[in-house]
Amino acid sequence: MLCMEERRHFIRHPICHPLEFEHAPKKIRERTKTLNISEGGLLFLSRHPLKKDDLIILKMPLQDKIFRVNAKVMHITKDSESPGLFNIGVSFYRYPDAFKVKLIEQLYLIDEYRMLRSLQMGREVTMQEASEEWIRRYSKRFARLYW
Repeated sequence: MLCMEERRHFIRHPICHPLEFEHAPKKIRERTKTLNISEGGLLFLSRHPLKKDDLIILKMPLQDKIFRVNAKVMHITKDSESPGLFNIGVSFYRYPDAFKVKLIEQLYLIDEYRMLRSLQMGREVTMQEASEEWIRRYSKRFARLYW
């Protein structure tokens, strides 16, 4: 029986959010979505088969802002479910980039929580209300899961 070496150093968490990336030297710019995220990087879909060690810029929208994150391509595989698409795994280029993505991820989760609470309560819950409640209820668990 063959045993494949595990490349992952961090636990991956499924998260599907819009993402745009650009690879300046190849003049590639594509809008796509994330598949999962970890402390060290993220996985996304692409129509372009980037190369290992390519440096790219990720643009992650959050409400009315766009966060730019530097990343390095670590692996590329053909997507088994979507012909013509590739799974691109990247690592964050610097620690501040990783930290920025963790904050963005937490804000995505709070916004999802806000929408759920709005449905449950039958009224629009503000981001401020959701943030305060989410932090009280889940921030310690989030910290244990991710750091």
